[in-house]
Amino acid sequence: MPSSKEYLNFILEQLSTLADITYKAMMGSYLIYYRSKLVGGIYNDRLLVKPVKSAISYMPRAEYSLPYSGAKEMLLVDNVDDKAYLAGLFEAMYDDLPMPKAKK
Repeated sequence: MPSSKEYLNFILEQLSTLADITYKAMMGSYLIYYRSKLVGGIYNDRLLVKPVKSAISYMPRAEYSLPYSGAKEMLLVDNVDDKAYLAGLFEAMYDDLPMPKAKK
């Protein structure tokens, strides 16, 4: 099931306190970037983030979920209604996320 543009817009609005949030449409889902680093994505109208140490610490009871068949597990963000919580999560994760690979 593809993710809806409405849910993407909702998540972008929730992250509006952060500068440099971008997204890329990808096969019915949306990849979410913070300051050029891939944080996670929206899959089936669910926000999932990479399971880096800081995200696991920030959300110790988070459920692991597959974004799609054959993918690596990611953390399901269930508190998407709280803008400050989401901004804090993305800020906490930033240093643990890998730098984007250089384009050839």
